[in-house]
Amino acid sequence: MDEQMPVGVTIQKIVEETPSVRTFVFDREIAARPGQFVMVWVPGVDEIPMALSSPSAITVQKVGDATAALFAMHEGDRIGIRGPYGNGFTVSGRTLAIAGGVGASPLLPLVAAGQVDTFLLGARTAAELLFAGRIREAATLMVATDDGTAGHHGFVTELVSRIDLADFSHICVCGPEIMMAAVLAALDREGCAERGQFSLHRYMKCGIGLCGSCCTDPHGLRVCRDGPVFSGDALIESEFGHYTRDASGSRHRV
Repeated sequence: MDEQMPVGVTIQKIVEETPSVRTFVFDREIAARPGQFVMVWVPGVDEIPMALSSPSAITVQKVGDATAALFAMHEGDRIGIRGPYGNGFTVSGRTLAIAGGVGASPLLPLVAAGQVDTFLLGARTAAELLFAGRIREAATLMVATDDGTAGHHGFVTELVSRIDLADFSHICVCGPEIMMAAVLAALDREGCAERGQFSLHRYMKCGIGLCGSCCTDPHGLRVCRDGPVFSGDALIESEFGHYTRDASGSRHRV
């Protein structure tokens, strides 16, 4: 697929995964590694980065103008896809996955490939647990909900203490940044931050490393090109877990 120009695809199926999350299946498969992303063009609205939840699908939570426009679309409507871009997850041996909310989306291809042994999945409530059934078919699943309606009553990060991290060669994480920062802190305390792989989300314009809108302090790493998946030890002294930037470059605390 051309890096510069979006390719038009037709939405073939829309799946309501949870009350706030939908999967949009389109009529083209994209050869991507788990954790890579595509730029999704919503005609007349915006172009935004989205993780692939399968070679022909994106899984979306309605959080802004572009995602709201996606939620207003129907089967047969068309969007543009550009990519895939960035570095994905690299795993071998035993792998632990940790996700909060829609952060399960970029981790699902690892599950589908049989590369996850244990999965810690968190959500606000039982109805918002994303892909729980599919994950349970392929991996040992441990669940946490903020309101206690399923699994552990509390945050998914609290499940990490129930896991022997020494059993895993890789720990792949995606979700709200405050959650991921808590996981990184736990790994750092155990002396294994380098085994963590964290999928970051940042505002992007180009997606190919030219515009600099997704550069991170203090080393200038580009989330689109050097990430979106970073090893934990590369993030310890960075802006990760502290702040992000909007389209104007202004900082906003996580």
